[in-house]
Amino acid sequence: MKITSIIVEDIQIAADFLKKFCEKSDLVEVKGHFLNVADALEYLDNDKVDLIFLDVEMPGATGFDLMDRLTYSPRIILTTTKTEYAFDAFQYNVSDYLKKPISYKRFLESIQKINKAEPAPPAPVVPAAATAAAPDPNADQGALFIKAEGKLVKLNQEDIVFIESMRDYVKFVTATQKYVTYSTLKNLEEKLAKTTFLKVHRSYIVNINKIDDIRGNTIYLQGNQVPIGKGHKDEVLRRLNIL
Repeated sequence: MKITSIIVEDIQIAADFLKKFCEKSDLVEVKGHFLNVADALEYLDNDKVDLIFLDVEMPGATGFDLMDRLTYSPRIILTTTKTEYAFDAFQYNVSDYLKKPISYKRFLESIQKINKAEPAPPAPVVPAAATAAAPDPNADQGALFIKAEGKLVKLNQEDIVFIESMRDYVKFVTATQKYVTYSTLKNLEEKLAKTTFLKVHRSYIVNINKIDDIRGNTIYLQGNQVPIGKGHKDEVLRRLNIL
């Protein structure tokens, strides 16, 4: 099955090259090309894709602004003429960072990297009661069994402070420990207690019971700082009853 994608790029010739590379590879289907962030977000509100080829510098909002406003977590391949955005790209956990002009060989490397990461791991993060015939009414205080450090670790949901996406892995942070396991935030969202956990950014889910305070677009939790994404801020305010 082909990877579905869109191209967000204000320079037409650059977008044309990417589209030709996608067609030549026969691995990626381009669903659309957008010249700015606003038009891309309007499309993504109704149609989700697996991958976004995203230019960093565009008129108006930047590629980083788009990622802040996303309400789900597609793969992102950043494209730019500059290297100075590499650190920011890493912070956003993008799948790859391509410097223009992009060669077909380098393009293929990015797509192959995504394809290799796509299969689900053999031992994904699952709730302890996953084999039950019906949903557990006490799941809010249930436990997750995660594969970390070469063993299965029982992690009580109530002990989790926040969860951070790290590309193909997620990091669980508790008051005393940090665990990294092979999974995605998308896989976890359905397994976490809805009344306790809240996605506040494309890369972060927090335990609302662990929040100390909020200053601007930053949440402070037991000595940790987590950003609030623009696309998630209204839901954060609603869930926390902030008027």
